[in-house]
Amino acid sequence: MNIEDINVDKELRIVFMGTPDFAVPVLQGLIDNYNVKAVVTQPDKPVGRHGEISMSPVKKLALDNTILVLQPNSLKDEWQDVMSLHPDMIVTCAYGQLVPRELLVYPKYGCINVHASLLPKLRGGAPIHRAIIEGYRETGVTIMHMNAGLDTGDIITQKPILIDDLDTASTLHDKLSILGRDLLLETLPSIIDGTALSIPQDDSISTYASNIKPEDEKIDFSKTKRQIYNQVRGLNSWPGAYFNLMGKRIKVYECLMSDNNLSNLIDGQISGLYKEGLGIKVSNGEIILTKIKPEGKGIMKAIDFINGFQNKQDLVGKICE
Repeated sequence: MNIEDINVDKELRIVFMGTPDFAVPVLQGLIDNYNVKAVVTQPDKPVGRHGEISMSPVKKLALDNTILVLQPNSLKDEWQDVMSLHPDMIVTCAYGQLVPRELLVYPKYGCINVHASLLPKLRGGAPIHRAIIEGYRETGVTIMHMNAGLDTGDIITQKPILIDDLDTASTLHDKLSILGRDLLLETLPSIIDGTALSIPQDDSISTYASNIKPEDEKIDFSKTKRQIYNQVRGLNSWPGAYFNLMGKRIKVYECLMSDNNLSNLIDGQISGLYKEGLGIKVSNGEIILTKIKPEGKGIMKAIDFINGFQNKQDLVGKICE
């Protein structure tokens, strides 16, 4: 079904719950086709070095379309305002809080979630990052009925997408965001007319995509070049993988896997200076860093970092930790 073929339903009362950029295309699709009565999003928060208060991308889109915005600190304690809108359906996408039972059972057409994985794989808050970090070759989007668990509700529809070897968390994020919008709009008519089928998830094959923690960001050069390559891609463009060199933190945004055999070096040792960037010994060979961000500086090509040293060859042999 093409989006253009969907029958617009402006009578259905939808409350949308979402927060980050990922949810913006999904909300825009609903605004274009349905009656979005309100948007529920996370409270404004301070960002950046100066702690300026910033609204979520979803809130900005809602205000641009003169849609009521609700920002409860705790939805489980402040669900009454949502209930007072008498929603026929609640749609969630990367909201960031669990929906309480009172709201799950209220809407006529239920609570529908757009999740960025092929459930039951990669339940949790970081399915895009984890899909790349853990070496998945395929992921996708699931439209599901919500229940009290974390991404454990019955599956209505799914659509897969291949993960390209050059994909980063950023590029995969954008692909899945559009796929999520399109799949939701294709699925909603069957939910509304009662013809949508759903199947329970198989808990025995589930995996969990936990939120990225600080320890996930540090590169361990005793791992394989494929593991490090996936880690760098999976943390690009946020929050970024990193290592320490000469007391300074260096974030890594792009790298290459080299075929060089460096069994005579120790893991983490700078192995060479190349036109592509900075070579580092890892457990099964060499990784070449091509785009980095040294502490206190902007993102740059690794070769420019190398060229900033008066005695470039002094870098060779130094240990990255």
